Amino acid sequence: MNILIWGFITGIIFGFLLQKGQVLRYDKQLGALCLKDFIIVKFMLSTVLVAMVGIYLLHDFGLVELKLKPTVLAANIMGSLIFGAGWGLLGYCPGTAVGALGEGRWDSLFGIIGMLCGAAIYVELYPALKTNVLAWGKFGKITLPEILGISHWIVISGLIIVSCSLFYWFEKKGL
Repeated sequence: MNILIWGFITGIIFGFLLQKGQVLRYDKQLGALCLKDFIIVKFMLSTVLVAMVGIYLLHDFGLVELKLKPTVLAANIMGSLIFGAGWGLLGYCPGTAVGALGEGRWDSLFGIIGMLCGAAIYVELYPALKTNVLAWGKFGKITLPEILGISHWIVISGLIIVSCSLFYWFEKKGL
């Protein structure tokens, strides 16, 4: 139950930050899709960096256990195509659709219903997909630091440097 409470609290905080960061706005979503406004990219990249540092710090102190999902190329490719198509058609990704509904934008309800229908279809198709499409490109539970044979902190530091460089470039270009 404690984990659910922490999930609920962090979800509320994340939703609040989504709203304050203006990433729930349709014009920001459209700007991101047209590669004209990078506020969503900056927000999500910042979120990933903070989460990455936090999770690995907690892991190094023995407070959390990493539970990696196996890398399966076909599943990642299919998922990214479906995600991209849904975002492009609706103008909301899953998190922003729920946040937009919370702000009273009822059009996001179509996306939420679509996500639920898509999940139901996937559940029905999973037995057939599991043995053919989703069996392609299985690499097991791997991480970039394991592949490179270096400390995860070196990879994290490199990603932070690259991200900060991107942030600087975005700001310089007015994106």
